[in-house]
Amino acid sequence: MTVAVRSKPRAALRDLFLLDPDTIYLNHGSFGATPRPVFENYQRWQRELELQPTAYFRRAPELLRASREALGALVNAPADDLVLVTNITVAINTVARSLALRPGDEVLSTDLEYGAMDYAWQHACALSGASYIRQHAPLPANSADEMIEAIWAGATARTKVLFISHYTSGTALRLPVEALVRRAGAQGIITVVDGAHAPGQIALDLHALGADFYAANCHKWLLAPKGCGMLYARPEAQPLLQPLIVSWGAGRRKAGESKFIAEQEYQGTRDLAAFLALPAAIAFQREHGWDQVRAECHALLCETRQRVAALSGVAPICPESTDWFVQMAHLPLPPCDLAHLKEALLARHHIEIPCIAGPVPGLRLSLQGYNTAKDAEALLAALRELLA
Repeated sequence: MTVAVRSKPRAALRDLFLLDPDTIYLNHGSFGATPRPVFENYQRWQRELELQPTAYFRRAPELLRASREALGALVNAPADDLVLVTNITVAINTVARSLALRPGDEVLSTDLEYGAMDYAWQHACALSGASYIRQHAPLPANSADEMIEAIWAGATARTKVLFISHYTSGTALRLPVEALVRRAGAQGIITVVDGAHAPGQIALDLHALGADFYAANCHKWLLAPKGCGMLYARPEAQPLLQPLIVSWGAGRRKAGESKFIAEQEYQGTRDLAAFLALPAAIAFQREHGWDQVRAECHALLCETRQRVAALSGVAPICPESTDWFVQMAHLPLPPCDLAHLKEALLARHHIEIPCIAGPVPGLRLSLQGYNTAKDAEALLAALRELLA
């Protein structure tokens, strides 16, 4: 019998994080925050490295495998189809630089993608002579079908790759990647998903999704230490990849060892502590009833979104549903000096929150387990004053 785990009261959860108590932190989506027990586990691995470096690196393959197995159980993927990387930027660059694009080929994406990923694909396309297509995604988003058709309108006979975010960074929208991946796969188009904000925010099933490549950060909503991300590759797609860093795995592989793991995991001497603390982060969320935490954060986010819309007079950019957002949402604002607003929110009200200029000007509000209704009230009070 499964026993439901109830989350702790918000104030108690707040005490489990290392965040500055004098700052109202509403920017979990940018960098995340690591709980004290997970950070202590991270530091324990760092100390173990310094205690006996040779023994540590001798054990590294089995230690990393244990982390990949814990992650694989969470996202429904075999451990040998996952590699741990420093961040999603490394993962997407690995894929973009590996694919054999040719002059005339097209990489279809949207105009809602994260800027760093746009640059990675633009660079890869410039090297190969391919084109990077930033297809317009309609806002406000009214229906999944409308979004799917608008994005797919950019597909042509030259489309070789579909690159799309599971959750966009600037607009915080959850895009209908499942349907787009199926449609692309049916036409032999390679699918690459930017899942930076997905693990820890939604139940992720990579086997069911069926994308060729799925990259994500574990140091955001999954609460792992900074410098922990993942790259998933379907077995059929793994031969397409080349390592960004060529090291021992490229030429000295143990019998039966995955080429994908060896080439992508063995990258010289580096601190593995963030990777090895990943199971502790997964366990922390399980032990503290994080399904309930997510539900409570979503409810508070919905209420706050409605109240900001009433205050600003600007309608939200998507329906109120977990199909579109869970713990992070975009709050549109009327025309204003966003740089000044961000500065004033932090300097005068001690609120850390990103102010985003486009494609729809506004705030991106992230709510994590350490946030409370009091934090939301503080944001609303500050906006009443500053927008006036």
